[in-house]
Amino acid sequence: MNFRRIRILVLLGLLLAALTLTWLEQNMARSWNAPLEVELTPINGDGSSAARATIAALKVSDFDDINAFLERETARYGVRVAPAIHLSLLPESQEVPPPPPRNGSVLATVAWSLKLRVWAYRNSGHWLPQLGRIKLFVLYHAPRDGEALAHSLGLQKGLIGVVHAFADPRQREQNNLVIAHELLHTLGATDKYGPGGFPVFPDGVADPASGPDAPQSAAEIMAGRYVNAAGRLTMPASLEQCVIGAKTAREINLDAVFARRYAAGD
Repeated sequence: MNFRRIRILVLLGLLLAALTLTWLEQNMARSWNAPLEVELTPINGDGSSAARATIAALKVSDFDDINAFLERETARYGVRVAPAIHLSLLPESQEVPPPPPRNGSVLATVAWSLKLRVWAYRNSGHWLPQLGRIKLFVLYHAPRDGEALAHSLGLQKGLIGVVHAFADPRQREQNNLVIAHELLHTLGATDKYGPGGFPVFPDGVADPASGPDAPQSAAEIMAGRYVNAAGRLTMPASLEQCVIGAKTAREINLDAVFARRYAAGD
């Protein structure tokens, strides 16, 4: 066997191992047999004193409404896991994650995704990969009038979320809404909004049975907004105004869990 064939076999073996680990990791995270293991690492996203103060004051309890939301919504689909998540607040990271490519080409996106996964491993504080553990990196920024935050993201491969949040205690509940949205992305949930940020009917509205033109008072979590009685696109005040819709439930494997338990008579 020549060197070229050996190299091909080695590469194929590495690819198979990576695919197997990804499949195993996703199955562990989406089994809903135990609380989701989540590690949250805060980062000063703009070097501001406001972000520094916010990070210094962070407590695990600041994220309790994410757990309350997931407990409430997963219970509607037959999942009885309490708590729904086990969140660990890690020390502040002095490094920022690599930014996504601006051109959006497939090759550049794949290269960036691999780079982000390597970066996340280096900043995890673990020697070995922690399979099934969701890694959230929250970059805090001082609020500035008329200036929007960079787009947050969640990757299913690697179970990595990068969230841009406001360094303002008054924004805590909406920050947690964005964190929950990206957390569900890591489990396979897709966005449910279209052009202009408007929810896509029926999967992106909290109550699709009311019809496509009916005003809503809550948002599907993966749409992130709802159209109110005045016809305005509105961001919920907190996760109490959000639900997990049927399509999102399928994407994150809640319906499969319900089917298994129903079949077992549990």
